[in-house]
Amino acid sequence: MHRNAVMLAVVLLGNLMLPFISAQNEPKINASDQTILTADSSSKQVILQCNLTTAHTRHKESFWMKNGQDIPNTRTEHKDTIYRINKPRADDSGEYMCVYTFDTAPNANATIEVKAKPDITGHKRSENKNEGENATLYCRSVGYPHPTWTWHKMDGKSPMELDNSTGRIFITNRDNYTELNILNLDINTDPGIYECNATNAIGNTAQTTILRVRSHLAPLWPFLGVLAEIIILVVIIVVYEKRKRPDDIIDDDEPVGQMKTNSTNNHKDKNIRQRNTK
Repeated sequence: MHRNAVMLAVVLLGNLMLPFISAQNEPKINASDQTILTADSSSKQVILQCNLTTAHTRHKESFWMKNGQDIPNTRTEHKDTIYRINKPRADDSGEYMCVYTFDTAPNANATIEVKAKPDITGHKRSENKNEGENATLYCRSVGYPHPTWTWHKMDGKSPMELDNSTGRIFITNRDNYTELNILNLDINTDPGIYECNATNAIGNTAQTTILRVRSHLAPLWPFLGVLAEIIILVVIIVVYEKRKRPDDIIDDDEPVGQMKTNSTNNHKDKNIRQRNTK
């Protein structure tokens, strides 16, 4: 009975010590702190560094990842690994991870965040639609953390925030992308300037799109313009023909050719009289 009690105590003590022993055997990685990119960061090199200080077994290699994707040409056998970002921009921000692999143990990793305010890299500058049609406006950004998106219509007096409550406007947000859809465009209320705004913990940025809504008759305007030009040309021709001088019109009863003048006839008569006197 005493022996069973001792064995039970040993088992319980082992179970209590197991997490502590496992924690002692887990790899330890010293990683550099998070980095925040600013407006003048593009002229400075950003260095991310990890160092495997302890491990339960010999490590095999290390490599770097960004946002869950392997970064090419970063594999090395060194415990101290460095990743350099030259001339960093907002699209270089994200979640970086240094990963260590082992022959007989699971991988170990450490995460370093590189943060930057959003930078809108794609949007529609303008959109031309006919009334009754649907319009789609969008904005795309880079930057980390992923931004919170808002849409406003710049009404001149004060910006009006847009949402999905009207039944004609639908906003869809996905990480670094937002889309604004307006159904059944109204020529009186929908034209104007629309602004997308991206905001995260580091800062915010915005871009605008001009939406123009044309009348139903807009497709006919080129045809009506050509027709009007033809009508004006015909009127000009008719007026010109009516205002021509009568002398410019040739009479069919008048003989063709130059008429002999009286002076010519008189000159011939004079020559005849001179011959007779001789």
